[in-house]
Amino acid sequence: MSRVLAALATFAIVASSFAFTSNVALGHEHRSVGPYTFVVGWINEPAYVNAANGVSLDVTETDSSKPVERLASTLHAEVIVGGGAKKLTLDLVTDEDNPGHYAGAFIPTKVGDYIFHLFGDAGSTKVDERFESGPNTFDGVVSTDQLQFPDRVAANAELSARLDSMQTLVIAAIVIGALALLVSVGGLAMRRR
Repeated sequence: MSRVLAALATFAIVASSFAFTSNVALGHEHRSVGPYTFVVGWINEPAYVNAANGVSLDVTETDSSKPVERLASTLHAEVIVGGGAKKLTLDLVTDEDNPGHYAGAFIPTKVGDYIFHLFGDAGSTKVDERFESGPNTFDGVVSTDQLQFPDRVAANAELSARLDSMQTLVIAAIVIGALALLVSVGGLAMRRR
């Protein structure tokens, strides 16, 4: 029994070291695109709101697993959020130390799911693929609330909602004050008659 446990422990150590030294993160989506395999996800996982991050892309030949280089000028990327309501074009940059690896940086400012749209050319293959975060692909952007210590800092969306509420109250107070002034002036005018 102890030998079986030792063998399982050794296997777990080898498997985990492979996962950390591999170019491909485990939380990425793998997809065949023509003769290539695209692996897409976040540069940093988990992806936190308001923290620098971006799309991570690895491209290899499916048959040989050979990295595909020189795609930064022919392949394009954009990030989409809100069901397509907002899009941002990303500049894909080649990782010189990691052939076949590309990244496009941005700072996600909203919690939730994101779509990475890759389009253009990979060699002679036309590419038009959408990679969407979700339970079977890569995670969406999460809040930093559980990481904040000792004091919680309000998120931008929360601050914006508070400012909107305050603005509404200020406008209501101005309108009520103006109405009160008009009634007061009207009352003075009627007394003079």
